[in-house]
Amino acid sequence: MNQSSLSKWLKWIIVIVGLCGFLVYAFVIPSLGKALLSEYPEFAYCYLPWIILVWITGVPCYVVLVFGWRIAGNIGRDRSFCMENAKLLKWIAVLAAADTGFFFVMNIVYLFLNMNHPAIVLMSLIVLVVGIAISAVSAALSHLVRKAAELQEQSDLTI
Repeated sequence: MNQSSLSKWLKWIIVIVGLCGFLVYAFVIPSLGKALLSEYPEFAYCYLPWIILVWITGVPCYVVLVFGWRIAGNIGRDRSFCMENAKLLKWIAVLAAADTGFFFVMNIVYLFLNMNHPAIVLMSLIVLVVGIAISAVSAALSHLVRKAAELQEQSDLTI
């Protein structure tokens, strides 16, 4: 697979993930919330704060998709190992860690406000682990891409 076709594949994957995320954020989560409301109307006061929280946590996810699009574009231009990609991967790591931390902290806040259940907080640990893993992998890739970009610059200077 050459650089151009890899770039196209990555962009298609980013578009599909973005569309799936839109469906989940716009339709699936609100309808699940409304289904819970029909069974437990006493929790109606929790619906809007939770929907707002989920939508806020979606914003960094779409910023990451934009960064991924830019990285895919660089790959298509045969700039896989460039400082821009290293910086974008670092930002992805930071956004993943911040978004994950924000979601977990808000779970605890909602628990203290009696808008959450301890079992949901425990389940949010799965999101925490996945988010931290994404952050760690992105940080490691950023480091490796930065090192490769430095080596490539040195190699270009010696030729």
